[in-house]
Amino acid sequence: MVAEDVEQPARGSDKKKGSLWRELPIMIVVALLLALLIKTFIVQAFYIPSGSMENTLQINDRVLVNKLVYRVRDIERGDVVVFSGGVDSWPDEVEFEEPSNPVTGALNWVGSLFGLVPTEKDFIKRVIGVPGDKVKCCDGQDRVTVNGVPLDEKAYLFPGNKPSVTPFEITVPPGRLWVMGDHRMVSSDSRAHQGDPGGGAIPIDHVIGRAFVIVWPFSHADVISIPDTFSQSALKATAALGSGAPLLLGAAVAVPLVRLRTRRRLRRRR
Repeated sequence: MVAEDVEQPARGSDKKKGSLWRELPIMIVVALLLALLIKTFIVQAFYIPSGSMENTLQINDRVLVNKLVYRVRDIERGDVVVFSGGVDSWPDEVEFEEPSNPVTGALNWVGSLFGLVPTEKDFIKRVIGVPGDKVKCCDGQDRVTVNGVPLDEKAYLFPGNKPSVTPFEITVPPGRLWVMGDHRMVSSDSRAHQGDPGGGAIPIDHVIGRAFVIVWPFSHADVISIPDTFSQSALKATAALGSGAPLLLGAAVAVPLVRLRTRRRLRRRR
């Protein structure tokens, strides 16, 4: 009986190990499916392969991108957005090697789910102008202006960079965004594509989401917020006036006409 008591736990342990090995592939598949669902609809991790957004984002940083936020609010000036390389005229900022075999391709796909490897033809830039904005560089003090309001970009512009050495002036078309990298000297952004459809402004429907936090490395982890310069009351007031100008003009003409017509009717009755 003593021998039987010793052997029985060993058999039970073997059964547990066997069960674990059978369940492990299922657990991995479920984890991958959950990661895929989260990536597709909610939050996606992205790997930063270039220095075009330094010093806000460093090479090899990993950021999380909120894919739901623009379902509840519009894209705002100052947002850092990831957009799809469906903009065919935008070449990759870094060279990517095509997977040499299906196994490597599968590993790259899994790595992209967790932001461990860069994704091909996706870009990350800061939104400077939204539809209807007049974006120009530069004013007499070498500043980018939006609707005539100068931006103070010291908080995020790469040290030593000018706001732009390439002059530009554009009224952002409907459904598009004017985007620029924070490291202006090395960023191939809207300025480099002024001859493209939209004058360099990217289609809003190519935006994947808003980068809101740096999660790796831990030493550089931080929230990616909208700089204060985009909160200027003058900028918002100018934008509101610009978007509502036709309505205001119509009201300015309509009100006197209605009053004049009312007076004439009163005179006739008398």
